[in-house]
Amino acid sequence: MIEAWRYVHDVPDRSPVALDGLAESIDPKRGLLWVDCAGASDPELDAVVAQLRIHEIAAEDLHQGGQRTKLEHYADHFHVAVHDCEIANDVLIDREVDVVFGEGWLLTVRQAPEDAEDPSPFSPDGVTRRFERQRFEDGGSDEGFLLWALLDVIVDRYFTVTDRVDERIDAVEEIVFSDETTGATPREVFDLRRALVRFRRGVSPLREVLAELLRREADCIGEAAIVRMQDVYDHVLRIIELIESQRELVTGLLEANLAVASNRMNQVMKRMTSWGAILLGSTLIAGIYGMNFENMPELHWLLGYPLALGMMVALTVGLHSYFKRRDWL
Repeated sequence: MIEAWRYVHDVPDRSPVALDGLAESIDPKRGLLWVDCAGASDPELDAVVAQLRIHEIAAEDLHQGGQRTKLEHYADHFHVAVHDCEIANDVLIDREVDVVFGEGWLLTVRQAPEDAEDPSPFSPDGVTRRFERQRFEDGGSDEGFLLWALLDVIVDRYFTVTDRVDERIDAVEEIVFSDETTGATPREVFDLRRALVRFRRGVSPLREVLAELLRREADCIGEAAIVRMQDVYDHVLRIIELIESQRELVTGLLEANLAVASNRMNQVMKRMTSWGAILLGSTLIAGIYGMNFENMPELHWLLGYPLALGMMVALTVGLHSYFKRRDWL
């Protein structure tokens, strides 16, 4: 599906634009053209690319998807690839959004996530509301301001991901340090660390993208958008710091789980050793008097059998009391 709208300066509402008249609708002095694509076929996307005169390398990236977070410059337009992330059913979902923009126009291509239960792409509703609400307050109706709205919404959603990760870390901590053992704990920790690595791979390069925008690499971005971009840049730095701290916590949890498992194993070995030592005394006495020699001491003694049993009981009780006092049982 491909939709196109035009935002005219000082006009509150947007107006739809026919897909065969995109090139004629570009007029930076009057307003902004926004073209949004989601689930479009290759011929439909090729038609949009041809009208907007997008570079062939950028067009290939739009078709294939799977791009890392980046900012690339092609003659009179730019390509930004960014990743929207969320956690659903304890699984990290990564949705790529490709943005190509030039003076007076902006194209968004929302890619479907891979290997996700929900195949729907990133929803632009939050971007639309934020852009339309702020464009009159700040006087920004250019493509840079729309790009800010998109990045700001995506980065705000990153904070939701870090909150969910914190909840998962707390849950795993309770499992690791609980008295009940579960073989799923290491798997949960590894899955959480793998999700953090994927999350960091999508977030970390965004810092460089925003730094380039703040250095005015894209001269078509207005001053109002630059001011707003600085706030997004600060948020990205906070997200990266949170991710790094969470990775350290997850690594610490894995080490703690190994330490707890080793301690539990030591406790089991102590108990097994204690019971083995307790039974060894009685076994030794029974083994000695079980040998078939004719001239063994106390063999024909009337009190020999009760004495042997008494020694076994006394030795067992004594060793049990000793190990109990040392907290080995």
